[in-house]
Amino acid sequence: MFTLADLIEGLSGRRPRNATQPLGRFVIDSREAGPGDVFVAFRGEKADGHFYVTDAFGRGAVAAIVDQEVPIEALLLDLRHNVTQRAIKQWTLPVIFRVDNSLIALQELAKWWRLRWKDLRVIGITGSVGKSSTKELIAAVLERDFVVLKSEGNLNNEIGLPLTLLQLDEQQRAVLEMGMYARGEITRLTELARPSVGVITNVGPVHLERLGTIEAIAEAKAELVQALPSEGVAILNYDDPRVRAMREQTRAQVLTYGLDPQADLWADEIASEGLEGIHFTLHYRDEEFHVQVPLLGRHSVHTSLRAAAVGLAEGMTWDHILEGLQDRRAQLRLVAAPGPNGSTILDDSYNASPASVIAALNLLADLTGRKIAVLGDMLELGEYEDEGHRMVGLRAIDVTDVLVTVGALGQTIAQEALNNGMAPDHVKACATNDEATAYLEAIVQPGDMVLIKGSRSLHMEEIVNVLVRG
Repeated sequence: MFTLADLIEGLSGRRPRNATQPLGRFVIDSREAGPGDVFVAFRGEKADGHFYVTDAFGRGAVAAIVDQEVPIEALLLDLRHNVTQRAIKQWTLPVIFRVDNSLIALQELAKWWRLRWKDLRVIGITGSVGKSSTKELIAAVLERDFVVLKSEGNLNNEIGLPLTLLQLDEQQRAVLEMGMYARGEITRLTELARPSVGVITNVGPVHLERLGTIEAIAEAKAELVQALPSEGVAILNYDDPRVRAMREQTRAQVLTYGLDPQADLWADEIASEGLEGIHFTLHYRDEEFHVQVPLLGRHSVHTSLRAAAVGLAEGMTWDHILEGLQDRRAQLRLVAAPGPNGSTILDDSYNASPASVIAALNLLADLTGRKIAVLGDMLELGEYEDEGHRMVGLRAIDVTDVLVTVGALGQTIAQEALNNGMAPDHVKACATNDEATAYLEAIVQPGDMVLIKGSRSLHMEEIVNVLVRG
């Protein structure tokens, strides 16, 4: 358990003998602070955490890490200068630690804590689409044999990953999602986490607006496999040429997966059972297994293959791997819920890219009933923006009976469908979530399947909430 002595040693290099106070979580939102927690203050785009140290202490936090002056009545240990043993012996709670940079201090503290766990093996996951569902299913598989820590929610960046590492206790495996917006970010995350296994899902035009080219995105994702040790394992998507090429960039052993029989671990005979999941035949060397998993959509075959590959890399038996693949908790994003008038709402509103929207449309195509797709803007696509939205519009023609779009970019989806022959009375372009919700409430019928998906900033869960509640 992380103690105040650990915190002081990790930040200053000196360990007090009498600071045995156990600590709770590390939080960056004062509203989430509770008894025994440590509040880390950052200056963000919208708020400065230094103004909320008092609030965190009021909620029970016993320590804060800051990088600017905070006018609060509390013990201050200024770690920008050498701290004497005498100073750290005189600690009282609550205590404020002043550092040069709160983010760097948090990261270095997490790095120091991770190194305490010599036998821990870390599985790092990155890719343009499918990181979170892959993380969940890998954790579900590994839990059959190991005590597992996994990153929660979207804690996959330079702040979230250190917060996850600081939860390490007695876990034997850590499954960590690694996101990025720029070159070098994944390299920094690997320096903190020291992964033994690296999983790459795919390379697509997500964050193209920031990185400029697909090739730059591939180079940024490859930082994970470049950081693996020679005794590590790189698990690569054979079906994605950019990912497959990463085998030349790693010292680690390589295990490929995909739908191509040339992959080390591959699948065929894939069949969707709609909302009941999918089944397929899995092949590995001379072994063959008929697998049924409760995940939605054919794209979930790749998710299953990644989780199985990690199980193999960690020495698990096939019995335990296949048992883990049955875990329903791994169905993270797309959730089916009862809608109005006997319809079914397919809530995939968390985020969107062309690849993930087309995957969701492919699932919709496998279902029975009238198919309605409610699709919103897909953001951060850069020069791929127009092409990506038009591609989705073309696929929607083949799948949907009714196409509803939301937002300015969503109109491109609608227009592409109209330009290629979809009947005008089957297409509705809406400016807002409220407009889309009102239209859906008027047209939804018993047996309809209603898919809702768009970029996070559109908050399309507002549509889901109204329809499901109604």
